[in-house]
Amino acid sequence: MGSAARLRAMNSESDIQSVPTAATANAAKPRGSRADARLRALIVAIFGGAGVMHFTHESFYTPTVPDALPNPKQIVYISGVAELMGAIGVLIPRTRRLAGKGLLALLIAVFPANINMAVNSDRFKQFPVWGLWARLPLQFVVMRWVWRATQQRA
Repeated sequence: MGSAARLRAMNSESDIQSVPTAATANAAKPRGSRADARLRALIVAIFGGAGVMHFTHESFYTPTVPDALPNPKQIVYISGVAELMGAIGVLIPRTRRLAGKGLLALLIAVFPANINMAVNSDRFKQFPVWGLWARLPLQFVVMRWVWRATQQRA
């Protein structure tokens, strides 16, 4: 057998054992489809639940609005509507990216309320002080989750 024939025989499908590499393993499965779907479900649950709570427990949220802002009750309702709209928007593929950008804007907008709770922890005795402060950096984690779930393309 000539060298060309031997090379063809060595490269035949029956002789090659497939060894998955990181590149082939990643190419074989859709990029994070299950993980991204679970993350979207988490985002919908977080914001959908919080949005509903803004209406069912408005008296809890009103004191979180910084004193410098007018009409705290109205702000609570508006943010509740925004959370519900964002959660619904994340469910719909055509609106997902825009909803994600809206939720990111909302997280930025409500950050002063979270700071207000930490700084005025004496007004929120139902929560440990460390928890109010720990919540601040966690908001950036939630922002990353929203970005991952809504802005990255599969």
